Amino acid sequence: MQTLILTIHILIALALIGSVLLQRSEGGGLGIGGGGGSGGGFMTARGTANMMTRVTAILAACFFATSLILAIMAGSQRDSVSIVDEVINETPSPSSGPAVPTRE
Repeated sequence: MQTLILTIHILIALALIGSVLLQRSEGGGLGIGGGGGSGGGFMTARGTANMMTRVTAILAACFFATSLILAIMAGSQRDSVSIVDEVINETPSPSSGPAVPTRE
């Protein structure tokens, strides 16, 4: 399940990068082109900009959601362990008396 969500997360990230690069910026950037002033196209420049803004917002929300899901899944698989418990388990238990070195 975690692998599936991680794959979806990566695909959303790539789509988000693409949608940001395709948006028209102040300096021209990669822009989705157009600007030719032809009024009979499928979408006007303003309609395309609104659509790209909407797509970017949806992809960003999906990216945020998958990030939260992955974080919750990673946290739930780990048992919380106390440092004190680890120290107690690592120290040897005291024997019945002091250890006396033997001579050979």
